Amino acid sequence: MTFTKHTTSKLFLALVLAFCCTISSAQIEIDLEFAKQKIIKTQNTAKTKVIPIEFKIDRSLPDEGFKIKVRPSKIIVTGADGNGLLYGGLDVAEQIELYGIVKDKEEQPFLKQRGLKLNIPLDARTPSYDDSGDAAQVNIIEMWNFDFWSEFLDQMALHRYNVLTLWNPHPFPSMIKLDDYPAIALDDVYATTLKPLGRENEWGEPQLVSDNVLDNLKKIKTISIDEKIEFWQRVMHYAKKRGIDTYLITWNICPNSVAQPVHAYHKTYGIKLWDEQPGKYGISHQMNNPKTIAYYREAVKTFLLTYPDLKGIGVTAGEYMPPTWDGYNREQWLWETYGLGILDAKKTQPNRTIPFIHRVWYSDMTQIMKYWSGYPDPFQVSFKYAKARVYASPTPPFAKSHLKDMKPYQLKSWWNLRNDDIFVYRWADPDYVKDFLRFFPKEETAGYYFGSDGYFWGREFISKTPELSGELEINKHKFNFMLWGRLGYNDNLSDDFFQKKTALHFKGVDSKLLYETWKIASKIIPKVNMFHWRDWDHMWSVESCMARPVLGGFRTVIDFIDNPTMEESHILNPKTFVESDSHSSDSISPYQITLELRNYSKTALENIKALKLNKNIPVETNALLDDIKAMAHLGNYYASKIDAAVSLAKYDSTKDKNDKDKAIALLNVALEHWMLYAKVSTKNYKPQMLARVNIMDWNAIINHVKEDITLAKRR
Repeated sequence: MTFTKHTTSKLFLALVLAFCCTISSAQIEIDLEFAKQKIIKTQNTAKTKVIPIEFKIDRSLPDEGFKIKVRPSKIIVTGADGNGLLYGGLDVAEQIELYGIVKDKEEQPFLKQRGLKLNIPLDARTPSYDDSGDAAQVNIIEMWNFDFWSEFLDQMALHRYNVLTLWNPHPFPSMIKLDDYPAIALDDVYATTLKPLGRENEWGEPQLVSDNVLDNLKKIKTISIDEKIEFWQRVMHYAKKRGIDTYLITWNICPNSVAQPVHAYHKTYGIKLWDEQPGKYGISHQMNNPKTIAYYREAVKTFLLTYPDLKGIGVTAGEYMPPTWDGYNREQWLWETYGLGILDAKKTQPNRTIPFIHRVWYSDMTQIMKYWSGYPDPFQVSFKYAKARVYASPTPPFAKSHLKDMKPYQLKSWWNLRNDDIFVYRWADPDYVKDFLRFFPKEETAGYYFGSDGYFWGREFISKTPELSGELEINKHKFNFMLWGRLGYNDNLSDDFFQKKTALHFKGVDSKLLYETWKIASKIIPKVNMFHWRDWDHMWSVESCMARPVLGGFRTVIDFIDNPTMEESHILNPKTFVESDSHSSDSISPYQITLELRNYSKTALENIKALKLNKNIPVETNALLDDIKAMAHLGNYYASKIDAAVSLAKYDSTKDKNDKDKAIALLNVALEHWMLYAKVSTKNYKPQMLARVNIMDWNAIINHVKEDITLAKRR
């Protein structure tokens, strides 16, 4: 945030009722009325003098940049483009709201493309990556609710996101109709009557639809395919008016609702194979099936022509494509379907630019570029920058080989920031997000998109508080989403800014103390993740200490003895700490981790006690205080569990009964902390099934926590 030396004028909010534009609607595609209404909404006092706000374009400014100039007779908002004007207008409203004055100011984006990742559960017949959790099931209907999308997109714009990536393995039947394949288009919206029970592959493989689901459907909305198309055209156009580019990203090959469900395995590659029996129009999952290739090519072309406001397309080679099939390469398949489909669309719309994102997942850069090097429009790759753990370290080491591989081709990469950790509790640590975004190799960065695979960030569904039940997740977790968007646009936003934001949204308490307490509590989950490192979403949920049942379910104290720590973190797990004769100077012992966790938790709980002395705390503020309290109890739980794991590692080495007794005592303390964690969590939230792990039921997990004590006694 940069304030200039020039004039600073105090503006009471009623002074900004008059607006004028020196630009025509042909120059920008952004709806500036959104910013103007935000300015008007901030009025809380009335004055007689009216000072107009003038919007104008200056193409010499950096893309999306803006300047605010305060003059005695008017405020001038100058933008490089539509987004710059929008952000400048929103900044005027925000300055009035937070400070009561408007100052001269200039901003430009730190990172040019700032996005969200949404795995959209369109229908039980065209599911997203894994819809076997409650979050996806309760939100299928929201995919067809324009009020949901307009509110969601408004919030994205306020947080300065300019990219929305919509992910679905096979969205075409629910979103387009094809002249040559009329039976593929799906009218209406269906969910399943099945209830997720957390069993392995109970609804089939992720990304794919199963007979089990298809045999248990219920219609939840009557809507024709023409109405569906009109709906999504409206959503994408609304996004465009908010300065947001929409991308479609798919997994492959997953022709759900078109081909027959999958049942067999590929013996050579150890991945899913496909039934030989074709589906509609002879389409199957097989990579070398010319009918499948022809269908996908036509679907891609039609999708683009159907949605003129779609910015670009992305693909995943995916788990369901072997490197080759009878000599047919998967990159060849992607080119002959998506690549040629895009080129077909460009023949009809030759002036249209269609950026393409190729995820580097089950892929090889040499093979990718063999087929895609001649792509005529922007071609970029995408990489899971922090694997599934965006909340671990702000300096993850995993992109090194990816950067090396793409360097010869002078490519830029999108960073896929996967939050598969924090679903329930409100989180906010601006310093962490600043460090994370600043660590990007900026010259090689195309942009980033932040989101989850195991959770759909739609409408909240587990709150027991009537006033908060059913709000949008982007509103409940407003600070979490705000940090990844606003700091992507301006990485120099100050603590004072975020403290004032805290005071604005969470009233009734000392805002400075609340803000500092929230930051401290938000350090707990990343610290635990670094210590107990598990790469992917199905491997564990830190909020519940659970993994998928096939991976053992609850992560026991025994698991904590020798589970790896995060690569390059220098943290020693209990087994290595006990068995090593000497440690390097930069080694971090488990005891250092538990000391930090206890300090975070102690400070947070003491501060919460002070903050709760006020008896008239608003509902949302009280919910945040309880979330902080829950995270503090969780920190104490993991601190005791980690210390117990060290004591058990010592016992394994020395057979000293004192070490075993100490571990048992520590696990009893851990149980006490979990019960406090469960108490505050169940006060506000209902249990839910998490798609990628299992049930999050704090009281039910108490039995697993008790079993840790039994395991230690049996050691």
